[in-house]
Amino acid sequence: MPEEIKQEIVVSSPIVIGHRGAAGEAPENTLASFKLAAEQGSHMVELDIHLSEDGRLIVCHDETLDRTTDMSGAICSLRSDVIREADAGSKFSPSFAGERIPFLEEVYDLLPEQIEINVEVKDSRGTQFDEVLLNFLRADNRLDRTVVSSFDHKLLLRLKQAEPELRIGLLYAADLIHHAAYAALLETEVWSLHPHHELIGADDAEDAIAAGLHIYPYTANHPAQWDRLISIGVTGIITDFPGRLKEHLRSVIS
Repeated sequence: MPEEIKQEIVVSSPIVIGHRGAAGEAPENTLASFKLAAEQGSHMVELDIHLSEDGRLIVCHDETLDRTTDMSGAICSLRSDVIREADAGSKFSPSFAGERIPFLEEVYDLLPEQIEINVEVKDSRGTQFDEVLLNFLRADNRLDRTVVSSFDHKLLLRLKQAEPELRIGLLYAADLIHHAAYAALLETEVWSLHPHHELIGADDAEDAIAAGLHIYPYTANHPAQWDRLISIGVTGIITDFPGRLKEHLRSVIS
């Protein structure tokens, strides 16, 4: 394991979920960002994955390298060794120059085992991706600390059917009439709902929790947003500023 992470976890409700690590204070989806999120007390980190041309699980939000690195090109058409040459830190700040795009296994190796990992699938590229991801998660007890989420709910259902022990989370940006009832339409066990933070209310949250669902809204970054989510009883908050959220929770929840 790389340099040991010094972390103080404060158990609270809702849990703190670092979005792409601590993306408000470090370059998103880099080891530096995940390390900071852990040190700030995140209970879980959220990250995004794609499959490289040679079949490696690459941690990056976008389909291309263009926005976050000094290189360009689609991840699915690039070999992993080429992707590793990209500087993923300098665009955020010169102080992060030289940060690389991680492989998924590096994030698991970096973070203490008590920190869960929300893996968001961006572009599955079909069943080839399913096999690679499930083989990865089945190794080293990784299933036990993982929630796989996606806006592609057919993909999630396919993964769940192939691996019943997998925890899946439904990502969506819709003002659903009944959130829990939508999850039930999949006719399989859904672990969590990941709605946009503005699109879930108190009744929605109450119904979902009564149905045994966890609720992890994204991406709330301001105290007023956090206070509303706390008041309706969500079980976790995805944020770019996990350290700030942790301190806020300390101040409002005894």
